[in-house]
Amino acid sequence: MPLPDFLVIGAPKAGTTALHAALSRHPSLHMSPVKEPKFFLTDGPPSGRGGPGDAQTHREHVWRREDYEALFAAAPPGALRGESTPFYLYDRAAQRRIRAAIPHARLIVVLRDPVERAHSNWAHLWSAGLEPVGDVVRACAREERRIAAGWSHFWHYLALGRYGEQLEHLYTLFRRDQMLVFRYRDLVDRPARTLDQICVFLGVETGVVTEIPRENVTAHPEPGHRHRLLSAALRAGAEAGRFLPGGLGTALTEPLEGLLQRRGNARRPLTWEQRRLLIPRFVRDIELLQRVTGEDFGDWLGPRERSGGLVGTRPDGQRQARNGRPRSG
Repeated sequence: MPLPDFLVIGAPKAGTTALHAALSRHPSLHMSPVKEPKFFLTDGPPSGRGGPGDAQTHREHVWRREDYEALFAAAPPGALRGESTPFYLYDRAAQRRIRAAIPHARLIVVLRDPVERAHSNWAHLWSAGLEPVGDVVRACAREERRIAAGWSHFWHYLALGRYGEQLEHLYTLFRRDQMLVFRYRDLVDRPARTLDQICVFLGVETGVVTEIPRENVTAHPEPGHRHRLLSAALRAGAEAGRFLPGGLGTALTEPLEGLLQRRGNARRPLTWEQRRLLIPRFVRDIELLQRVTGEDFGDWLGPRERSGGLVGTRPDGQRQARNGRPRSG
């Protein structure tokens, strides 16, 4: 049975879901029906440890070799096979497993401003009622303790954005011509050109897919008694789901998440004060990223986000307008 020819390996909250959906429309590409199988993250079943909601994520993990190969069995003759698991870039052991199994694979990497990426990651889990800390800076301060406790990759808000370390290791395993690295803002601002760039990299016809599908963005529930109550119930339900068979855990938590989202507002942008406090966490890695790629990422150290579909808050506190472009994970 075949393994994939190419992988979208990162980063989380950098448009990989939308990119997977766009590439699945190309007749010469067969994208796995499970968008994020996570096969190369482990050598067997995932750990039973984790943070809130991680048990359900572990159940979605396609870890058996035969199940993983079956994702590509329906590929038309001659089509390139691909999958998208954005944690492969972050996980050094996953990088080595990919190298051992498919050394000639092509790898696609999407990089997003690491501060904005961390905020989007936190907002995703806060909106789902799983993140108990109502401020991204305070949540990031708990990261080392959470990692030590075995919380899964999606809780590693800061570490997931240290792309310099990740790419430096990846470049020791794969040739540079096997990798395509570009920015999330290119996917948002210039989707047709960026999709053509990917098609050229993969060696398939250009001009076939020109748009990135829009995705629903979850609401952002306001902190308060209602949010605390529903979130606590949702996290308790997620923990109970760890011991329930099949999809019973999801059936238990989905109604609670619906209630949580019902009165939510549009997701709030990162404030300048929050950004100012988080930028120092990435300075050294951005310098490393510039050395290993030869590209300039100095704009990520400035006051304004310009790597996604939303411009953040200015230093004077004035809100920047949304530009109406889709934002996705």
